[in-house]
Amino acid sequence: MNYLYAPWRREYVIRDKKSGCVFCDIVNNPSCDDENFVLYRDENCFVVMNRYPYAAGHIMVIPLQHIDNIENLDEKIWLRMSKIVKKCVKMLKVEFNADGINLGMNLGRGAGAGIAEHIHYHIMPRWIGDTNFITTIADTRVFSSDFEKIYKRLKKDIGRYVTND
Repeated sequence: MNYLYAPWRREYVIRDKKSGCVFCDIVNNPSCDDENFVLYRDENCFVVMNRYPYAAGHIMVIPLQHIDNIENLDEKIWLRMSKIVKKCVKMLKVEFNADGINLGMNLGRGAGAGIAEHIHYHIMPRWIGDTNFITTIADTRVFSSDFEKIYKRLKKDIGRYVTND
């Protein structure tokens, strides 16, 4: 049996958890968008950087509605999320020269959702050779750029891809 270790996510596991839904906290506090690394928001959903990324530039598309399943999500919101996901994929490929993209949702705790009570789409840019020995031998994850620099760059770029249309 093989094991996959992700020591860079230890902070996520051991940190003090906020009471309530972290995504609803972001929804209800638009004045804190920069502090929460929100890249975009409209009347249906928002795009935010993952604070505990698996890859540099890991972003999420999240409905404003607090809901734990896609089957009961309003069709208009689902289609809007899907459209934004598509545009964010293009942005990461063009602006970050991603060689590929990991895209998906973990629906429910049994599927690995860390925040199961509020659905969210993960979009992770990937590059050939972006995972290497340093993670295994040094309990360290290497990112090619600072988290806040990535945020500022994506915040600047997203307006060319995602609009309120």
